[in-house]
Amino acid sequence: MAAPDPNNHPLHPVQVIVWFYLLYQRIVSFLFSPPVPDRQLRQKPLGHIAVIGAGVTGVSTAAHFVGHGFDVVLFEEATELGGIWGKKRVNKTSGLQLNSFMYRFFPTCLYTHSYPKRDEILDNLEQVWRRYGLDRKTRFNHKVTSVTRHKSSTDPKEGGHARWIVDGNEAEIFDAVVATVGTCGAPNRMDLKGQDKFKGKIMHSSELDDVDLHGKRVIVVGGGASGIEALELAVEKQAKSAIILARSDKWIIPRSTVIDVVLALNPFGRQGLIMGPVAQFFLRKLHYRDLEDKMAPVNVPLFAGTPIVNNSALTHIRQGKADYQRGDLIEVSEHGVVFNKRSKYQKKGEDGERVEYDADVIVVATGFARPTLDFLPKDLFPEDYSPPSCYLQVFPVQDPSILLTNATYQNAIGTVGNWHIGIYARIAMVLLMDERCRPTPRNMRLWTDLVRFVKESSPAPGLTFFTYTELVIWLVGFIFVVPRRTRYFFFILFGYGFWSRAQSKIDKKGRALGEPSFHLSTSKLIPFRRERAPLSAQPANTIDKPHNNVD
Repeated sequence: MAAPDPNNHPLHPVQVIVWFYLLYQRIVSFLFSPPVPDRQLRQKPLGHIAVIGAGVTGVSTAAHFVGHGFDVVLFEEATELGGIWGKKRVNKTSGLQLNSFMYRFFPTCLYTHSYPKRDEILDNLEQVWRRYGLDRKTRFNHKVTSVTRHKSSTDPKEGGHARWIVDGNEAEIFDAVVATVGTCGAPNRMDLKGQDKFKGKIMHSSELDDVDLHGKRVIVVGGGASGIEALELAVEKQAKSAIILARSDKWIIPRSTVIDVVLALNPFGRQGLIMGPVAQFFLRKLHYRDLEDKMAPVNVPLFAGTPIVNNSALTHIRQGKADYQRGDLIEVSEHGVVFNKRSKYQKKGEDGERVEYDADVIVVATGFARPTLDFLPKDLFPEDYSPPSCYLQVFPVQDPSILLTNATYQNAIGTVGNWHIGIYARIAMVLLMDERCRPTPRNMRLWTDLVRFVKESSPAPGLTFFTYTELVIWLVGFIFVVPRRTRYFFFILFGYGFWSRAQSKIDKKGRALGEPSFHLSTSKLIPFRRERAPLSAQPANTIDKPHNNVD
């Protein structure tokens, strides 16, 4: 009889930590998740929203809108949920680089692992999708090709906003459009010189689920996050050898929530003494250690791009289970690849040592193509204000009724998922419902120019790179720069508040048709208590000029 695993004892420290993490997630779900549709006040929708893309960001954004009384249509060009996490997009072994604590894309997420794999992420996503009735509002196999203004649009310069039609369907008018197409589209399939001569297999890093790598010699072309993941998978599948060929060295930081948070505390990505050189010194000495000369970047600022978050790859290389080489791929031969091996001080393309590595399988880890935003009107992005140079990085400077959550992102630290998806959605709600809170195109350009000026001396200028602390500064600043927005403080940051319609008019379905008014509730229980009590008549207002009450 096998001895019991001490780690499974309910009082073992690991089990205690897991229990507290699950408790924390349930508390977050109770405090911050918006009401599900069957708990909402029975009223006419506050507005009609088009969400383009049914990945993590799209489903989360749509759920926030539905939970706060808006009607949503979710457009998805694929046949399944998930975006980049879809089962047809990445391997089932693909998982989070950051701790799931920092990837709570919706308050109801309930993770059982610190670094969950694809299927656990998809399970959480589908639960949100069904819980908020989005399964009835999603149109699969619908690739959006155009978003155009409807004739009922008003001028943003005068405090108005456009109304939108999707793919020319004038029977369906939207008050706002949220493009959540993400940053990873179809796999980048790079043709390798001489690849037709190779007698083994060549495949993209996203296609390794059913590939037998046991006892095979594996070459991974590409040193980014997908290349590191492919290297790990090759070792896990007991490949005879696994070598990653990288054109340049990238920073690899430990899988540590503490380190992620500390690095994310650096506002504006400045290479100050402590957050720049000192952080890089400790990474070299404590994380890379004996691999410093082999892999640690030289003259590459830590805050110039998104680092790779990983522990095991360095361990595999240190133990001889895998290898890492820097240089340029010359060509593919019959039996492997011919490679220009460079030292860490040589630049790309400089002559190094010509070597040949034998391989049975070549994995092309060149990432994914960036989805386009070409379906949006070109005049939303005047010269010098194309993504990521947008208001709060997500609103085109010409009209705040378009939201581009996680679609303009280029590089960042500590900003994956988490709170900002809901915050951006609620900002969009406020801008739709209260015209006095809307920024003019001039003010949106001014904000963008100010950020670029402040970050002029940063390694990554403008909005091409940011940390979570910087994002928090933007969002809190948005609230306090206009006094009227402060009444929405708790709603924007925490979701505490709601709009209700006066019951002065009732339709055949029993829904209230009166004009909406905003109520600030600091108690999660207030909206539920109101569900059971009839609404009293409230002052009539338009969607652009709501009345505001405080409970």
